[in-house]
Amino acid sequence: MTQFDDIRPYHDAEVRPTIDRILADPELVDAVARLKFPKLTQWLGWLIKPLVKKKLSDQLAGVNNVRGFQEVVERYMTGMIAEATTAVTISGLDAFEHHQSYLFISNHRDIAMDPAFVNWSLFHNDCNTLRIAIGDNLLTKPYVSDLMRLNKCFIVNRSAKAPREKLKAAKHLSAYIHHSITNEASSIWIAQREGRAKDGFDKTNSAVLGMITLNKPKAQDFSDYVKELRIVPVSISYELDPCDVAKARELYQQRTLGSYQKEEHEDVKSIAMGIAGKKGHVHVAFGPILDGHYEGTDQLVAEIDHQIVMNYVLHATNCFAYEILHGTVPAINYTEKNIPYDPQPLAAEKAEFVARMNESPAEQRDIALAIYANPVLSKLAKLNAEAAC
Repeated sequence: MTQFDDIRPYHDAEVRPTIDRILADPELVDAVARLKFPKLTQWLGWLIKPLVKKKLSDQLAGVNNVRGFQEVVERYMTGMIAEATTAVTISGLDAFEHHQSYLFISNHRDIAMDPAFVNWSLFHNDCNTLRIAIGDNLLTKPYVSDLMRLNKCFIVNRSAKAPREKLKAAKHLSAYIHHSITNEASSIWIAQREGRAKDGFDKTNSAVLGMITLNKPKAQDFSDYVKELRIVPVSISYELDPCDVAKARELYQQRTLGSYQKEEHEDVKSIAMGIAGKKGHVHVAFGPILDGHYEGTDQLVAEIDHQIVMNYVLHATNCFAYEILHGTVPAINYTEKNIPYDPQPLAAEKAEFVARMNESPAEQRDIALAIYANPVLSKLAKLNAEAAC
């Protein structure tokens, strides 16, 4: 046993036994079959599932280490990108040392795809892949937990309830993050907040930064500890959100009923929806390393929020939604080319987006539109604040 065995990703020696275990799990085969062949599996599952198991077994036959497993994941990722995106663009990575370790803190829109796109960006730019924070609330099935830890995920304990247990878990996690970056030279990805920003407003939860810095020795300067972690804010933007209708329904129920009760394994369904659903153009923007002077977490939160909003690449869908909700064309640049938004050449794209929004019930439609429009509001607010200074 080592200090972090309870939360760390699997080591190379654990890969083959874990793969053999999950291949024997019928739930994994069923999940992959439903993801790849949703209609066929419903009627011909008896035929499809053995073929899926054979395909998985063949693909994983020679995999005996983490790198080999991630190469298989990359092939799936490349296939998903070809089917579910129109483009994936990246900015800011050229400023980093390729084999240095960093703490990537990103906005959070999709459970699985946010870290996957960050990891894919690093992998395809000859950078070391990262270790991914994932809440134990998502690991409701054994095969899901195994798959995540094979793919360099580490576990965030969110099930602890008692204050003392929560603090103990937070200190343990903080120590692991620092150890991974400074002792093992392994980068970390963590979301800026617990849970997705379902309303489209990207805001860092100060508790996340508080946890990250819990491991700081009392005598060490706060800014010096932050510099050791090499924090990089990351902004991920999707032209289309595969879970937009589901998010709008959840937000509507919270506002009208006061609460929302998740179905059993709903997060797993959201993961599948986020992977398979159409995402359009995806942009991953890496900000500069945080190396300024920070008195405490509040200043650090403010800087991360500023970078994530300002580096966030807007898409035409964001501008369409803003225009529909607010009755005016936003005077703002969009796409990774940073060109002014002009609705005239985009009439066909706007009509397609309106049709998509109309899939939401009428009473939930403005909420669905706001998911796309709110990033425009955030960026306009930052730009106006800068102009006023």
